[in-house]
Amino acid sequence: MQLFSIFGNPVSHSRSPLMHNTVFKNLNYKGCYTRTHLLEGSKLKETFFNLKLSGANVTVPHKEAAFEACDEVRGFAQKVGVVNTLINENGKLIGYNTDADGFMFSIEEFKDVKKVLIIGAGGTAKALSMKFLDEGLEVSVLNRSAGRLEFFQSIGCKVYSWDDFQISEFDLVVNTTSAGLSDENLPAPQEMIEDILSHTRYAADAIYGKLTPFLRLAQEKNIPFKDGADMLLGQGVLANELFTNYTLKKEDIKEQMQKSFLY
Repeated sequence: MQLFSIFGNPVSHSRSPLMHNTVFKNLNYKGCYTRTHLLEGSKLKETFFNLKLSGANVTVPHKEAAFEACDEVRGFAQKVGVVNTLINENGKLIGYNTDADGFMFSIEEFKDVKKVLIIGAGGTAKALSMKFLDEGLEVSVLNRSAGRLEFFQSIGCKVYSWDDFQISEFDLVVNTTSAGLSDENLPAPQEMIEDILSHTRYAADAIYGKLTPFLRLAQEKNIPFKDGADMLLGQGVLANELFTNYTLKKEDIKEQMQKSFLY
């Protein structure tokens, strides 16, 4: 029996155990998936091997710490410096990123997206900004302070702090902060968010399982929106392929994972 987990803080809300265990059970794969509440990202590698895990997912706020913990980083994660999926490969910690492709899967129904505003500057923002740029989109990043914006500027994004933000027209606005996850906060001052939502065609939030204050405002303005559930599904399918070493069919994984969202 292989053991998998998700690392995060907070982590009690995570649907990942239900998603992956539904796949393992219904496709007769000998695996079990649990949660690990991790306070310090620096303890991730030590905890991973102490728990004798075969693989793990990583959520807020440890995705960049996961990158640092890896013995080897592959694919898109290497480019962006952010890891959300870990594999134990012969005692070595191998890192991947399935967030960005998961998000692109989730917004397929949003048409003609060319200009994107990302709110936040953490690991998810890094992955999405790089992916959007790879897709040829124009990307702006808004964060409370300028301190974390250097990376985004270096890869070709327009960057703004709350102090110097200038409104323009966007096709899509994405909240990648944890605002609204366990509180009723907005990801930026209300007046600023109201102004942003008045100048976008679509809105999305990486948070899933609740209508965040950010999405509630989008709903009030009749803006088509998506929460993080489809992104979670997309990245989960790709992570499960890695966990099972591609022994299960992607279509079967997706079908079973979608069932888990009905529970």
